[in-house]
Amino acid sequence: MGYAQLVIGPAGSGKSTYCSSLHQHCETTRRTIHIVNLDPAAENFDYPVAMDIRELISLDDVMEELGLGPNGGLMYCMEHLEENLDEWLTEELDNYLDDDYLVFDCPGQIELFSHVPVVKNFVEHLRRKNFNVCVVYLLDSQFITDVTKFISGCMSSLSAMVQLELPHVNILSKMDLVTNKKDVENYLDPEPQLLLAELNQRMAPQFQKLNKSLIEVVDQYSMVSFLPLDLRKESSIQYILSQIDNCIQYGEDADVKVKNFDPEEDD
Repeated sequence: MGYAQLVIGPAGSGKSTYCSSLHQHCETTRRTIHIVNLDPAAENFDYPVAMDIRELISLDDVMEELGLGPNGGLMYCMEHLEENLDEWLTEELDNYLDDDYLVFDCPGQIELFSHVPVVKNFVEHLRRKNFNVCVVYLLDSQFITDVTKFISGCMSSLSAMVQLELPHVNILSKMDLVTNKKDVENYLDPEPQLLLAELNQRMAPQFQKLNKSLIEVVDQYSMVSFLPLDLRKESSIQYILSQIDNCIQYGEDADVKVKNFDPEEDD
């Protein structure tokens, strides 16, 4: 059994920084993880890259040869990856043992994990290869400044959850950059009625029925909640990692190591 995190989220939400900090934390705790780059437009890395989609296809080559723009070129790259799951990805995965832990650093185009099936098919391939997979959805905490943006973030996360059908850990990143943490903490475990009242105050009266439906969706899908991540604190990283490990059942099937403390008998 292998284990994998699929790190997704909007562009600029801190996915690569998260992967880098996670790798440093695991090095400190003497735990081995492997970071995989799935962004064909990436250039610089603060972590050692175990697998790199750019060995299969790069965005610069696609834009130059096909005359596509950045977004169209990235979609072409990801579709090319989808076509090569049985060849390139399988060959790369064969380099890792059954209990290895992979972290996939994904591009930030939201359509890849909301309605285009590329990432879903990628995940299904991992599961066929006997990987337990968890989605780590990052949202910039500085984006959560009022109830309308909070609802928008929840809907984006919920869209990915419905599309990918995997255990989700939703994270508010960049908490170290938030000046007034109380404004964000109010949305970590929000009260639905208070959210509805605040939303109705900000929206025109004709949207009240829509507001009520949105709040009910957020309330019913109680898993649409966010954990704060402050990369300055090792305890924060460890807590997030423990939540993810629990989702993918990491280590639960490990053999118990028993040491024999009986003194050796003299011959």
